[in-house]
Order: sequence, then structure tokens, then C-alpha cells
Amino acid sequence: MSVIAGILNMNHDPVSFENSLSMHRAIYKYTADRQLAWQGYGVWLGCAERYITEEEVNRPNPLEHQQQNLVITADAILDNREELFAKLDVPRAERQAITDCELILLAYAKWRSDVPQYLLGDYAFVIWDREERTLFGARDLFGNRTLYYVQHEQQFAFSTMIEPLFALNGMTRRPNDSWISDFLAIPIVLDSVDPHQTIYQDVRQLPPAHSFIVRDGQLRLQRYATVEPEETLRLKSNEDYEAAFREVFGQAVTSRLRTNRAVASNLSGGLDSGSVVGFAAPTLHAQHKSLLTYSYIPPQDFVAWTPRNRVPDERPFIHETVKHVGNIQDHYLDFDGRSPYSEMDDWLALMEMPYKFLENSFWIKGIFEQAASQNIGVLLTGSRGNHTISWGSAIDYYVYLLKRFQWLKLHHELKRYSRRMGVGRKRLLPVLGRYAFPQFDRAAKREAATESPSLIDSGFARKTDVYERLRQYNVGIDGFASSILEERRSHFNNQAIFSMQGTNSTKLSVHYGLLERDPTCDPRVVRFCLSLPLEQFIQDGIDRSLVRRATKQILPDTVRLNQRYRGVQGSDWVHRMLPDWPKFVQEVREMLYHSEMREYLNVPYLEGTLARIEHQPRADLAFDMDMRMLMRGLVLYRFFKKHWL
Repeated sequence: MSVIAGILNMNHDPVSFENSLSMHRAIYKYTADRQLAWQGYGVWLGCAERYITEEEVNRPNPLEHQQQNLVITADAILDNREELFAKLDVPRAERQAITDCELILLAYAKWRSDVPQYLLGDYAFVIWDREERTLFGARDLFGNRTLYYVQHEQQFAFSTMIEPLFALNGMTRRPNDSWISDFLAIPIVLDSVDPHQTIYQDVRQLPPAHSFIVRDGQLRLQRYATVEPEETLRLKSNEDYEAAFREVFGQAVTSRLRTNRAVASNLSGGLDSGSVVGFAAPTLHAQHKSLLTYSYIPPQDFVAWTPRNRVPDERPFIHETVKHVGNIQDHYLDFDGRSPYSEMDDWLALMEMPYKFLENSFWIKGIFEQAASQNIGVLLTGSRGNHTISWGSAIDYYVYLLKRFQWLKLHHELKRYSRRMGVGRKRLLPVLGRYAFPQFDRAAKREAATESPSLIDSGFARKTDVYERLRQYNVGIDGFASSILEERRSHFNNQAIFSMQGTNSTKLSVHYGLLERDPTCDPRVVRFCLSLPLEQFIQDGIDRSLVRRATKQILPDTVRLNQRYRGVQGSDWVHRMLPDWPKFVQEVREMLYHSEMREYLNVPYLEGTLARIEHQPRADLAFDMDMRMLMRGLVLYRFFKKHWL
């Protein structure tokens, strides 16, 4: 794992000592075991490396291949090393000592610009071809590692992080109104719909599944892959699908355990993280390692306010998983005294940009801090499993059947679902009808006619034409995708979502010196899940059916078959802010009175929200959209104060 950086003078002049030294110093501040640089004619490459695997220790990065006239710097961990070794005819005796950086270089020597199509893992790398005088780079399929770049006059520069790019002569921090308007106008947790953009006008980001090449002073970007499966997978029985799932998912988990340090995992009471732990712990036991788990719990003084089927404290389910799986050292962390408000400045420094995931920010950061203190090399997560291994909402599926008038199948499913959930079909059918045919439902029409809260100033919205741009995307401006299949297809076609997730993961890993890895978003797992018939995910009244069936004996039945109770993480975030409430209210007022912020924010709306909540802070504001909008505005205000106000 590395912070990589580089400079290319496209007119072939030598890179100035001032620029190379400034960038070298800029990447030195990040957590690293070693820092190296390579300089050639018109090119400088640098790397601050944190050792995650045994073969990385004391091996060069940047790395030069003199016979091929190639130099690489890479932030990479590969998951298909054996496959690559076989295709590249690497002798078995040499394989163990070869780093991922070297393996990518060998693969590039064979496949050139097609090389990303052969790589599985989390990576961003850049290769200087001295003979062709070209700079080639790529970012992995789901953008799990970042790569920013600038093109400034006759100079091209890149970095894992944004800040090192501002060490270059002539770089200024100009705000990008297009990105800012996206951030303010998009109601969901997504920064921008454009995966190329950042909050700075002059700093660009290489999107997921893209490569670039700089040749003869020209930059060209290319998308090299998608996750669309070639065809639907047809197997003979449920048992065959379950066995295939265990093979693919088990491979994804095992390949993410490669580290010379300890391995840990996030663990909630649900299916996604439980499945990750259920596959990881036995594999680690065979390696004479135990798995550490970190579980976020509410503070002792928190009184649950959510419905009974929404569980803020998931310890009863977590304990069942830990006991059943075994080989686990479990840790329960309440992060007492922390809140999204108290951690805001740290997050802005860490992310290098505004962010929206406020509700979970304090415990995500806290878990990384705990992992770093215990010398964790790999922190597993199942955070993206909702669209892969545990995809399959029963209600959405039944709406899908109703819209296609598949009465027999719908009757069969509703009968079993009603029995399992203890809900009469007479109560379910009106709900399904409303979702399936909202045009005939008066309440749905009234709801659609009610404007959702908007954080953006109307004048700024018109100036940037933001709503016209956003309407072509499935981000909640004009509703959402109309079917369960369209929604998932839209998700996996949205590079901006994956770029944002990868950005969060990269920034945390760089700051804390460990890798977050998610087997639920392994390309093999994603393509497998997308290739399955819809009926594998919902059947006989059981949602998320495939993962429930496939983890029989791997997870306890109390977790595996639980359909009635769901964990609700972050329901305590407003409660945690109560000690700082007067300070919070005062800062919001300061923000609303600031003349420059009034050019960006919908001040009348935010003033109304503040008037409603300032004297009556309640824990149940945690799910209040207006409260969330106030916090998002405050994040932007803090960032502006640091750089532009």
C-alpha cells in the first residue's frame, strides 16, 4: 500500500529540483515504512510505502526494469497472483519473492495498455516507458484506490492524494462550482455525478475502470472494462447455486487475507459482515492466526427510540456469530464522547474535500484508529454487500411481479412471506399497489408533488444548471429507478458511486496505515451475482435468499434466518451531539449570516430548519432529512473557511 506521485515534463525538460523536492516532502507526511524516488530525463516518480505483505519489505517502489526500459510506481494489492504467474510463465521458485508492483510491471511488458484487463485487486499504478516516452496509468475496476492528476502548462503530475499536487509551482486552489453544486443538490449520499471532477477546478481524478496514457503532450483516457455479465448463469438446482456462491465468495475472502500483519473485520449483527467473518475466521485458523472483530455499539446513556424491529444495539446477534464461527477476538466500541460534530475537522483534513456520510463518521474513524493501534494490516468489511451477496428486497421483488402481472408467482410468494413475517396479505397488497402504480395513488401523487428539501441556493443552481445535469442520473432528483433490476443496473453503471467509496477507503487507509478490503465487491463476486436469475435472491417468502441458504452451518440460524430485525447503525448520532448543541447552533447561525455562504446555500430553508430544532434537540432527529442538510451545509462551510473564506 502506497502513496504514489509523479511529474512528467511534456516538453522533456528536466524536472526541477524545487518541484521534485516539494512533492517528495508532501508525500513524506503520510504513514509509511519507507520512501523512495526515481528520476529520469523529464520524469520524477515517488512513493511513500506502507508494508502490508511480506514480499514488499525492503523491495524498491518505484521499480525499474532496465531490460524493458520501464519504471513503475504502484499503490496495489493483487488478488490473482497465481493466475498471473501462470500466464507470464514465472518459475515457481521465484514467485514468492515477487512484489505486486513487480508483477504489474511484468504483466505490462507482455500486454501493454491491455494490462488492467488481466488484473484483479485494489490498485492505482503509473508506468514510464522510456523507449516509447509514454506515461501509462490505471485505476482498478471499482476505484478502490485513488489517482488524482493535474495538467499544468507543459507539465503532467499525479498523486494518490490531492495535497501533494498543490506543492507544485503555479498550482492554486480554485473552487469548482460544478462539483460544489452537485454536492449541494444531490439529496443522497453522493458527492458528484462526475467521477472525473474534484472540488478543485484544476485537479482531476481518474475514474474507476479507466486507464490513461500521456504521449506527445496529449492525455488520453480509456475505459477498459465493465462488470456486466456475458449471460445468465443456469444451474440445475438451488444446491448448485449455493455451492457456486461458496466457491466464488470463499475465493474472494481468502485472497484478501494476504498480509504479514494481523487481520480484522468490521462485524455487525447482519448477513454481509457476518458472511465475511464466517469465511475468514476458519481460513485464518488454518494459518495459525485469529480474526479480530470490531463492532460499534451505542453509548450507555442512549435510550433506543427506533421501532422494535430496528435494532441500534446489535450485540445479541453479534455474540451469536462470534460464538458460532469461532477463532474470533471480538471488540465492542461505543466511542463515548464522539459525534459527527466533534470529528468534523479531522474528517475534512483526512478526506481533503467535503463529505456526506456524517451519521457514521465517528465510528468509522474510531474503528480505523483501533485497528491501527493493534497493528492491523487488513481490515475486512462487507459494506457493499447490499447490492451483491445480500441483494434481494422481497417487497421490491413483489412490486416487480405485480407490475408484470405474474399473479401465480406473486400469490405463492406473498402467502409464504406473510406467514414468515406475521403480516396479513390484505395489509401488503395496498402497499405493493402503491409502489407498483403510483400514478393511480393519490397519496403517492401528493408525496411526489412535495418538493424534497434542497440545500442549494436557487440562483447558484440556475448558474450551474445543476438540476438539468442531474436529471439524467438516478440520484433522487426525479425519483429513482422504477424496478428492482433497473435500480441495481443503475448502481453498477454509476462510476461516481464507486469512486466516492474508493476515495473514502483510500484516505482512511493512507492516514492509518492499513488496508480496508471488501470481498462483497470483488469483481468475481459482483459478476457472479449479476449473472444469477432473480429468483435465486428472493424465493419462498425469503429475501436475500441465496446468502441465507449458502451460509447454512457457516452462520448461526438466529442471524442467518433473521428477517424481522435489522440493525440501524447511527441512530444515536444526534444524541451524541447534545453536549455540543449550543456550540453547534451558534456555528450554524454564523454560517447562515456569512455573505459568501449565502451565495451557495438555501438560507431560508436552513433558517427554518434551525428555528424548528434549535430549542428542542431530540435523538430522533437522527433520521430527519432537514437535520442532515444542516450538517452537510456545515461541512461545506468548514471546508470553505479553511481554504477560501
